[in-house]
Amino acid sequence: MQRVNPKIFREEAGAREEKGQNARLSSFVGAMAIADLVKTTLGPNGMDKILQSQSDPKKVTVTNDGATILKSISPENAAAKILINTSKTQDSVIGDGTTSVAVLAGELLREAERLVDKKIHPQTILSGWRKAVKEARKALEAAAKDHKSDSEAFKADLLDIARTTISSKILSQHKEHFAKMSVDAVLRLKGSTDLEHIHIIKKKGGSLQDSYLDEGFILEKSFGIGQKKKLLNPKIMVANTPMDTDKIKIYGARVRVKSMEAVSDIENAEKKKMAKKVAQILEHKPDVFINRQLIYNYPEQLFTKAGVDTIEHADFVGVERLALVMGADIASTFDGKAGSIKMGTCKSVEEFYIGEDKVVKFSGVAKGEACTVVMRGANQQILDEAERSLHDALCVLSQTVKFTKTVYGGGCSEMLMAEAVDKLARSTPGKESLAMEAFARALRQLPTIIADNGGHDSSDLIPKLRACHHKGESTMGLDMVNGKIGDMTDLKIVESFRCKSQVVISAHEAAEMILRVDEIITCAPRQRQGP
Repeated sequence: MQRVNPKIFREEAGAREEKGQNARLSSFVGAMAIADLVKTTLGPNGMDKILQSQSDPKKVTVTNDGATILKSISPENAAAKILINTSKTQDSVIGDGTTSVAVLAGELLREAERLVDKKIHPQTILSGWRKAVKEARKALEAAAKDHKSDSEAFKADLLDIARTTISSKILSQHKEHFAKMSVDAVLRLKGSTDLEHIHIIKKKGGSLQDSYLDEGFILEKSFGIGQKKKLLNPKIMVANTPMDTDKIKIYGARVRVKSMEAVSDIENAEKKKMAKKVAQILEHKPDVFINRQLIYNYPEQLFTKAGVDTIEHADFVGVERLALVMGADIASTFDGKAGSIKMGTCKSVEEFYIGEDKVVKFSGVAKGEACTVVMRGANQQILDEAERSLHDALCVLSQTVKFTKTVYGGGCSEMLMAEAVDKLARSTPGKESLAMEAFARALRQLPTIIADNGGHDSSDLIPKLRACHHKGESTMGLDMVNGKIGDMTDLKIVESFRCKSQVVISAHEAAEMILRVDEIITCAPRQRQGP
């Protein structure tokens, strides 16, 4: 009897189904393509990518940040999307290692493809990988150092981590300056991982070296016309309320009147309404009134007459942070009795210039950990990339303050983990040992790629490094400045244990998820009904 295959998918409407080897190959190819896309950005000598928007040709981004590159692309391949989401998670949780996690996952899948070609079942590979990642993390934790009890040694560790993180970014030429700046900013948080207290503003002009850390909060706005430019110990009201209704707005609305006098009466009524609102605000006796929305000429005039300084149209993020660091509430109604609105305080408020732009500085705010990093640079692209680089360093440092263990960088930790996994593989019988060896090879690919990106001979350096670790010299890594292997203790190339551990965990989980796939089903697009 002839067998009939049931029809499940509407292939004529665009549905597709890939099974078995084809599905697995499609997943591998997509993930490896993503890894190959960002692998040239890895390490201190990594290259940059130019990202240009199709919808807005004027929008150009120059970056070597893995998460920024991967966020900007929209692949059709499902496995590629998994890798992109893994990189985004690494960026949001740790802040650094976004390229490493994508590259390591890609290399794991490259090794898995070879093992699958040898007829080794994916579940056998996964079983070996799970034992390998457990052993790798155990070796990494054993090699980690913790100087939590010694504040001076811990601060030196933070500076080394900041230098190592920044060395692969656009800020690498000024890494001492920015490392000290980022460590000072993070230590002001007193153990908190809330980076909302660190405000970064970008001002074109000067060079990156002119960037500085300013204690307090800087708002990129200016006071109203004819108002005082400096106040001491002011009471500050932060609001998000419309202060622009002293004129009739006609947006498709229709007002029918019989004469111009009637229009004047409506405008006078609007003015009285606004004057009443200003009077309600003044009952709370603020010295400075900061509004998220516009403040039109008439209310500004009333505030100036009452001796109250105003700042209008402050951006929402700025208002949120300002209220947070000064301990104020964001008010929207003012009909309560005086004292019902919680106002912010600080030691002084002053307007000054950065470059050619006016800014307002709030010094001595209630939350003493608040500070502002002023970034200077030649153009907007440099400033944007510098901000991303500094944000990565701040994220890693804030995590290190919470999880204080550190490990050596420069490929040292990867070689250390690979050596431990190889040792386990030699004592493991069966096909699982092949999967463990593949995991170790994937780990060794990271220092190999770092060496290649620096223009050095990886086929010479990596075997030497492997031999050193085999002999027990577990602090040896790549010296990318001189193109040789060196002791990471002397070179002070240090990374966060949490960052390095998370890279291995996330890359393994992403690779495992993709390797388990044996079928890809693409649904038919929804049919649009005609009118």
